[in-house]
Amino acid sequence: KLSIIYLGLFALLIFQRMTYPFFWKDLIYYLKIRKVGKAIKSRMQRGVITYLDCFVNQANKTPDKAFIVFEDQTLTYQDVDKRSNQFAKVFRTEGGLKKGDHVALLMRNEPDFICVWFGLSKLGCEVALLNFNIKSKALLHCFESCGAESLVVGADLVGSLAELLPVLKEKNIEVWVTDASCPYDGVNTLLDKVEQASGLALPDYPSVDLTSNFLFIFTSGTTGLPKAARVGHLKAIMCMAFLQMCGVRSDDNVYITLPLYHMTSSLLGVGGCIQLGATCVLKKKFSASQFWKDCVKYNVTAFQYVGELCRYLVHQPVVPEERAHHVRVAAGSGLRADVWREFIRRFGKINIREAYGLTEASVGFVNYTDEIGPIGRAGYFNKVRQSFLRCDPQTYEPVRTASGRCVRANKGETGILVAAVSQNSPFLGYAGNKIQSEKKLLRDVFKEGDVYFNTGDLMLQDHRDFVYFRDRVGDTFRWKGENVSTTEVSEIIGSLHFLKEVNVYGVSVPGYEGRAGMAAVVLKPGYSLDGEKLCSHLVQSLPAYSWPWFLRIQTSIDVTETFKQQKGKLVQEGFSPEAVHEPLYFLDQSQRDYIPLTPSLHNDIISGKVRL
Repeated sequence: KLSIIYLGLFALLIFQRMTYPFFWKDLIYYLKIRKVGKAIKSRMQRGVITYLDCFVNQANKTPDKAFIVFEDQTLTYQDVDKRSNQFAKVFRTEGGLKKGDHVALLMRNEPDFICVWFGLSKLGCEVALLNFNIKSKALLHCFESCGAESLVVGADLVGSLAELLPVLKEKNIEVWVTDASCPYDGVNTLLDKVEQASGLALPDYPSVDLTSNFLFIFTSGTTGLPKAARVGHLKAIMCMAFLQMCGVRSDDNVYITLPLYHMTSSLLGVGGCIQLGATCVLKKKFSASQFWKDCVKYNVTAFQYVGELCRYLVHQPVVPEERAHHVRVAAGSGLRADVWREFIRRFGKINIREAYGLTEASVGFVNYTDEIGPIGRAGYFNKVRQSFLRCDPQTYEPVRTASGRCVRANKGETGILVAAVSQNSPFLGYAGNKIQSEKKLLRDVFKEGDVYFNTGDLMLQDHRDFVYFRDRVGDTFRWKGENVSTTEVSEIIGSLHFLKEVNVYGVSVPGYEGRAGMAAVVLKPGYSLDGEKLCSHLVQSLPAYSWPWFLRIQTSIDVTETFKQQKGKLVQEGFSPEAVHEPLYFLDQSQRDYIPLTPSLHNDIISGKVRL
């Protein structure tokens, strides 16, 4: 009888491996999610509810554990707790800041970014994390959209705000600099006051509604300017579990090179370290040449990435440290399959945990298997909240039946990803932009009254339940790990006197993640292209990742019957001189000019001889 039982179990196991080969990995991951969820619930029952509560709790549990390693500095959890208390007291006594105030933070990666942020949060302020690459117009828009009454700027960035300071003063925006002195009038210094303040805990923290706003994190959008996404306390708590779900442990040193104004770094990275009690090795700016040297120097065991980061690493010359490191986990998003394979082959056995998530909504996937390419799985155990809808291939609008309901995409069919909006999975919208907030919502999707968040991302679920990212719908494309708004770039370029019309889009370039910027332009009568002027204008007005690498000179811009610019054909034709029978130009950074894109130069770009 035993032999029959064993034979039956063996046959069952063979059947399972053939029909559902990832059953055990799916089950283990599902049980891990349940375990983490129970731990969070138990923690909340003890009064440890918010992101900040978790940090203070960790500082009390492991006060002497290294929290932030930055260059030659090491700050323990207790050090950061005390310093954030000092900042909080200065902001309260000197600046009168209190619960509900909106404060913008413009700083590069450094320990005081985290100390200032936590100090403001201890007062109950809602902090807006600003991209330090943005220029004057976009910066003022950010203030207006999130309603910030104060700005904290890093000592190394205050000089770049010189021309804006009078405008900020007119708008009654209080400006603070993380320095002991400042040459500009009307700017409050912080460090001289912080050193005199007590590091003891504040007597009380403001009470927090879990469904209320915690942060403003800016995303690129179709308005042409950054949108202030409201990130609630509940969303922040969920983000803190990310590194744990990727296999990071409390004894790991997590290398964070991405800017802290990104949710990836601030909530998933720093928050993930807090959840585990791990150490964050913070880098001021990513350096491909120093990456593996830093990993060895700081004994890095895990790091965060975006796809471009990994590509930069595989294109670096071989160094001894790339095989002498102790990295075992890499967690991030946007890693192309060919780079993924080369990364593992060259840098050793590192567990890649490719994921997908959004700033605005509670939606996400993690590829917890060793399968190269997918962003995650949508198997039996994790069919929750998220759905893939069939959409019109031209408009990308969800297809609806005669009864007005949406249709789920079949396996193997590309569909648009949507996520259910509920009390436990809210969408707080974009600050100061009700129209754009409402545009992201789909109503009566599967039944009357239901509401779903439209991610605008096209996905494919294959027959093995792996999920693949296909493309991003709308007026943004991704380049150098950043979202680029075609509307914003068009407006900036279109302000030049010799240009009549501008149509910006992204084109695929072999060997690169995302899409490189390209602009189709129409010149004004009697004018010629001034490449040097255009290049200079871009340097002054836009961050480098937004610059169009290619230009296409047209006599007119194709538009739809509703006067929307046509991009599909332009994207398809790309920048090939063989496919495009109009003048093409390429951005030569060494000459700071746009030069003619010849077939020879095109071949050099395609082969990788000329790098973008």
